[in-house]
Amino acid sequence: MTGFASVQLAASARPGQAGLGLELRSVNSRFLDLAFRLPEALRTHEPRLRRLLTDRLQRGKVELRGFLLQEQTQAVAVPDAALLQQLSHVQEQVLAWLPQARPFSVAEVLQLPRGHGEESAELSWDDALENLAQTLVQDLLTARRKEGERLVRLLQDKVSQLRALAEQARPLVPQLVEQQRQRFLERWQDALAQAGHAGASSDGIQERAIAEATAYALRIDIAEELGRLASHLDEIESLFKKGGAIGKRLDFLMQELHREANTLGSKSATLELSRISMDMKVLVEQMREQVQNIE
Repeated sequence: MTGFASVQLAASARPGQAGLGLELRSVNSRFLDLAFRLPEALRTHEPRLRRLLTDRLQRGKVELRGFLLQEQTQAVAVPDAALLQQLSHVQEQVLAWLPQARPFSVAEVLQLPRGHGEESAELSWDDALENLAQTLVQDLLTARRKEGERLVRLLQDKVSQLRALAEQARPLVPQLVEQQRQRFLERWQDALAQAGHAGASSDGIQERAIAEATAYALRIDIAEELGRLASHLDEIESLFKKGGAIGKRLDFLMQELHREANTLGSKSATLELSRISMDMKVLVEQMREQVQNIE
């Protein structure tokens, strides 16, 4: 959702009127938050600009700034003699009544309006502002789309890393179950030997070992978590292909991914599985930060 766009309409394109500049900035936000910084001549157009932005944007903290552009010339516009004579007469009257008043400076005289036709009266910006704003929003959407494409490539790489970690975790559970069964058999045989029952039936020992291994397997089974994790990753890649406003859906999927990674850690029985769970949570957190930039 991060982006910037700027457009201008030169004063020379609208004789007798000032030029117009618009800037549009967008940063991350869960919702659409609009702010306007407009000169007084454009205040009446704020509702139209708000409707335009609301129709085209869904998320982001967006600021629209407008400013009037005066045509720059090298020559200084000198006031005519009649205006200077009138200003001199007014200044004499003011100083007669208010001796402490400060006389006009040259800079103040040059900044005075030059006539009724050149005053900053109500400007007719209907068509010009509409076209300029449409171009501005389109430029912002283009900038945001390019940023979104870059983020999608980054997130797809994270998805691939999560899949690789899931594949590393998948064979660990059967190995752990077999290790637990062998450990139980060894300890049981040692206990019987110490008690003087070395000739005890091996069938009973084997059945008990199988029961213990089964109970252990149920406690540490992560097949469901890995299945849901794969399903969430498939959904994320499907959203990437679909495009559009997918940010809120991705937010939800990040929460689900974090839940599955956290459950893997809680069921961990080895340092290797704990490491995989931690790596997954780091990746999910990195993805969550980037998802905030997607509309």
